[in-house]
Amino acid sequence: MKIAIPKERRPYETRAAASPDSVKKFIALGVQITVEAGTGDGAFISDDAYASMGATIAVDYQSAVKDADVVLKVRRPLTSGEGDVDELTALPKGSILVGIMLPHKNIADIKLYAEAGITVFSMDLMPRITRAQTLDVLSSQSNLAGYRAVIDGAACYAGAFPMMMTAAGTIAPARVFVMGAGVAGLQAIATARRMGAIVSAIDVRPVTREQVESLGATFVALPEFATEASETAGGYAREMGEDFQRRQAALVHETLRKQDLVICTALIPGRPAPTLINDDMVRDMKPGSVIVDMAVEAGGNCTLSKEGEVVDVNGVKILGPINLPGQIAADSTPLYARNLYNFFELMIDGEKGELNIDWEDEIVTETLITRDGAVVHPDFI
Repeated sequence: MKIAIPKERRPYETRAAASPDSVKKFIALGVQITVEAGTGDGAFISDDAYASMGATIAVDYQSAVKDADVVLKVRRPLTSGEGDVDELTALPKGSILVGIMLPHKNIADIKLYAEAGITVFSMDLMPRITRAQTLDVLSSQSNLAGYRAVIDGAACYAGAFPMMMTAAGTIAPARVFVMGAGVAGLQAIATARRMGAIVSAIDVRPVTREQVESLGATFVALPEFATEASETAGGYAREMGEDFQRRQAALVHETLRKQDLVICTALIPGRPAPTLINDDMVRDMKPGSVIVDMAVEAGGNCTLSKEGEVVDVNGVKILGPINLPGQIAADSTPLYARNLYNFFELMIDGEKGELNIDWEDEIVTETLITRDGAVVHPDFI
């Protein structure tokens, strides 16, 4: 079986779908690995590093994916007119494509995958079940994104984070407010605390209170806090009713007035990001404070954030970072590569080096989008 690892060509993507370690593990399963030249450049992985583990280095995309049984990517392939290379058309009919496809955001592409006759798995649809934890790319990448968001926010903030007592006077610690206590939010809390800030956080899911407080942060909540109806069966936040949203918005508005750095992390799978900070809230914040909108690529949690830009509103800076995990590609690449290896380890007969997919496995059915020329995922049929 041949697995191809092509170079990523979408803007801002520096990660790779394989690390030297994952290549070594695949080859130990009896699989042939072909890596396109330059694949690891953004993550500081040389072609020689891949070759030293037994990979074949291909000179270009077409030669990398030619005759491939499986193609592993980070982002979905470029289609006709999107770039210099039509990545989708070059894929062999009947091959398997795996990546972070973001199908809810790119519905039009799903039909193209079916027409191309390829089987597509989307790693961002991985179910939140115990045995899929080592395959969960959203968690592995969001963890690093939460860390990076605090670093970027701190770099933009004009003050210091920790309390400092000097002969010239005392510097008060920065106040950081994290909105959303999922994987990214919890890492943001931990990072800000390590940097010496006073941290508070908010989330509509009751279970997160204990997690937030265990990291040394203060949990911000309405007196009559939300019930477990605020959480989906998969562990994600559920969009709440209008009355709750109105009262929570008032609480957020008052809390924001006191903050130096705000990290927004709230996402709802398959839906635009919920609005957490509106124009009036921003204008009531202290000049010099900073907002990092991690959800900007999904529409944003802040109404004034702009993708890929830093917006200044009366001295309040709003960051709209693109692909935060890609800004730490040296670490996000090995984690993503391990997720992909763990995913395929379930499907490979290690003795024969061949695919042996259990099409009834929950992990397979939840991530499978197209198969045999048809769209098969119930969300997109």
